[in-house]
Amino acid sequence: MKVVILAGGGGSRLFPLSRKSYPKQFLALEDDKSLLVHTVERFLKLVPAEDIVLVTNESYLYHVQNELELCHASSAHIVLEPVAKNTAPAIALAAKYCESELGCAEDEVLIIAAADHVIRQQDAFSACIKEAAQTAKGGSFVTLGIKPRSPETGYGYIEAGTENGGSYAVQSFKEKPNLETAQAYLEAGNYYWNSGMFAFTIGCIMEELAAYQPAISGLMEGKSYSEVHDTFAKMPSISIDYAVAENSQKVRMVPLSCYWNDIGSWDAMYDILEKDEAGNAVKGDCITIDCKDSLLIGHDRLLAGIGIDDLLLVESDDVIVATKKGNSQKVKDVVETLKKNHRKEATEHTTLYYYWGTSSAMGKGKNYVMRKLRIMPGKALPQRMHYHRTEHFIVLSGTAEVKQETDVKMIHENESVFIPQTTRYELSNPGRIPLEIIEIRNGTYLGEDDLVEF
Repeated sequence: MKVVILAGGGGSRLFPLSRKSYPKQFLALEDDKSLLVHTVERFLKLVPAEDIVLVTNESYLYHVQNELELCHASSAHIVLEPVAKNTAPAIALAAKYCESELGCAEDEVLIIAAADHVIRQQDAFSACIKEAAQTAKGGSFVTLGIKPRSPETGYGYIEAGTENGGSYAVQSFKEKPNLETAQAYLEAGNYYWNSGMFAFTIGCIMEELAAYQPAISGLMEGKSYSEVHDTFAKMPSISIDYAVAENSQKVRMVPLSCYWNDIGSWDAMYDILEKDEAGNAVKGDCITIDCKDSLLIGHDRLLAGIGIDDLLLVESDDVIVATKKGNSQKVKDVVETLKKNHRKEATEHTTLYYYWGTSSAMGKGKNYVMRKLRIMPGKALPQRMHYHRTEHFIVLSGTAEVKQETDVKMIHENESVFIPQTTRYELSNPGRIPLEIIEIRNGTYLGEDDLVEF
């Protein structure tokens, strides 16, 4: 059995914390571990790290590598999508990787899971995954369904038919309903939320893709993994639900009998957090006075709520979002408006992530920009040069090694170094702790593209 974790999404439903440059799976929402780390740890109870395959976007590679190190799963495999193409092509690419690179046979079971769901009750979860794998071995295309707890309008639904040996025939898949329809599904008793988790053998998914998605299978048949990777951009962008699940005659459903939440909105986030006696869920530096049933999430500033009910208030270091509970599905409309106005807030955080560490905005004015750099032990910024700006680095903690042309200096806490224009330099962290530096850029042009790397 191989576990395929889809970690390529750049969702905006938890904006402003989640953005294209830092999607939901990398957020630590309940504790100090990201959703991706929790997902990997959940499956490490079932398989070794060598049997886990993560499919992600090329721009998230260093995020994923860092998260795998945190959960001691560095031996897991990473499959990089050249472009984002939705779940069906991503799963097809992963299946080809398992077949071509890992030597898996056609009867190898693949468990497909998202990287950004909250799942509790490990024992019940493990039992359901084993049941799904066993059903998949019989040739079925297995989907995992969640017994609904409420008339939720943000999920698709699965209409279950007759039960046989722990799994159900699937009569139909339903799109996200309105509230009245969702209530009818809840009362009917045989409708389940579509979790987006699947189980099938490599042979099954290849056969179903050939039957229903020849535009995908035609690029895979008789090809190696590298050949499929090279032509991946030609695949249609389509979800596995539309591509296969809604067409297949082999589909069966296994109920996932544990707590599940895809954290698809701030309303869903409110549901998973602990509440005080007034029903308020609070994270960060927040004060509530005469508030009820509200969510307050602070980042850099103190948030004070006074006399508010049923409010969702989320603050990041550059954006504040406030809405009434029940409206959080419309957060994506804010992101679309920002994109239309070409606002960088739609995609970028003030903190940017690189293979060497992070760079966080601190302030800017006429002819200057200040950022805080965090360079991880043993990492270095590549040798570089700027035509239009000077650089001034001040070390806050750790030790920096700075190479200017042929000169090499060690810079310690509370010391600084100046880099003139058109001077080649390299900045690295030779120490054992993260190196934190204030970077001050001065010049008449301070664009990110004033950078020549060698």
